[in-house]
This record gives sequence, C-alpha cells and structure tokens, in this order.
Amino acid sequence: MSDIKRPILDLEAQVVDELELPEVFLTPVRPDVIRRAYLSSLTARIQPQGRDPLAGLRTSAESWGAGHGVARVPRVKGRGYPAASRGARANQAVGGVRIQAPRADKVVWERINRKERRLAIRSAIAATASLELVSARHRLGELKEVPVVVVDDLASIQKTKDFHGFLLRLGLQGELERLKRRFRKIRAGRGKMRGRVRQRAKGPLVVYHEDEGISRAARNVPGVDVVSVRNVGVIHLAPGGVPGRLTIWTVGAIEALREEQVPFLRR
Repeated sequence: MSDIKRPILDLEAQVVDELELPEVFLTPVRPDVIRRAYLSSLTARIQPQGRDPLAGLRTSAESWGAGHGVARVPRVKGRGYPAASRGARANQAVGGVRIQAPRADKVVWERINRKERRLAIRSAIAATASLELVSARHRLGELKEVPVVVVDDLASIQKTKDFHGFLLRLGLQGELERLKRRFRKIRAGRGKMRGRVRQRAKGPLVVYHEDEGISRAARNVPGVDVVSVRNVGVIHLAPGGVPGRLTIWTVGAIEALREEQVPFLRR
C-alpha cells in the first residue's frame, strides 16, 4: 500500500470518506521520460505527406549546353509546336521540380519502448499527487490536497452548468477564469489563417471509470478534458510534456488503478 490518503468528496465538495491511493502514485517522477513519451504520442498523430518523386520530371527536356546564346536550362525537345524549346525540369521553370520537397517516407513518429512508455504514464500519474508540481501549473484556490478524489456520481452529471457548479464548489473559480480568459484571446500572427485562432490553456482533467454523461457535460467548459482510466495517457496527464496537471479522479478510476485493470500497469 502507498500510505498516501486522500479525502473522498461528494458533488457538494464535502468530505464523505477517506481513500488510500494505489502504489502507482509512489512512482518517482521522471520529467525526461514523460517528455519523451509525450513527443511520441504527439508525433504519432502526424499524417505522413509528401510530393510525387517524379513531379516536374515527366518530360523529355534536355539542356542545349553552351554556345547557343541561351540559358542552359533544360528545354523541351521538338520544333513547330508551342511547347518546343520551353524551359522545363528546373525549379524556376513552370511545372518544374520543387527543391527539397517534403518526402512521404520521412520518419516523423518518434518511437518509444513499451516499458519506457508505461513508466512515463505511471510517473505522470504520480505527478498528479504532487502539490508543488500541480500548483505550478494551476490556480488551486482553496484546494490543499491533490489529486482530487470524487464519488462515482460525478460520472453521472448530465449538464454543463452542474459540472461547472461542482468546479466552483471545489474552489477553482480562479482557474476557470484563467481558462476563459485564454480562450477568448485571439492568437497573434499567421496562425489565425491556419485554423489556430486561439491558444487554449489546459485546465483540470477528469478521469472516470464508466461514462454516464460526464463527457457531454464537460466538453463545453474551456480547458477541461475528460478521459476514461483505460485510455488515459501522458498526453492527457502532462500536456506539453510538463508533469503536474490538476486531475480529478472518481473512486471507480482509483480502484481500477489499484486492481491493475489498465494496460500500462502490467509489467
């Protein structure tokens, strides 16, 4: 057992019981391993894209060489038709090759060993129990202990206003204001033209065991993410590769960790 105890809160943010956290919360926090696992998860989302290797080269063009009083650009063979003697192949020619074009076979996915990835997830879970790391990322307000453990009724919340009210009762008003302020701010620069109008700050993470409506209730709160304990990963627990995200666990999710019902706890 971990000997780390946390109070169990109800939906009114009142203490109803006490829970001893599983041993996974005693895992040493390894920021280097967490960062590597985060980059692996991030790059795994990138879809490979590139250019046709023969683009701009499907022509019979050859350079005339020196002594003709024209540039030594490859020119289309033939005579008597419009394309004859027209420049081709060169990067400055119409329909020519592109210099250093993206290649579809470029390796963009930073792979990571299985045991290393599982260590990173366990380490990121342990970081959610560090008040020093969590307070460096979030405005905790009245919260004095992390992680927050809540009864399973949290997963049954159906409406956004009920979930928002629960966060306010936890004392996270300053955190919600920070998330709302960042969400309203328009990004400076070219990113606005490329679908990245806003930089969204990351707020609390809710980890549940069985979804009974919480994912729909929380999806309209800026910065709040909801994930099943079976699917939780470093990309949820340590956004940006920085450990210490404020995490709200349901009792069922904690028990799933204790009983090792999730893949990353298997040795």
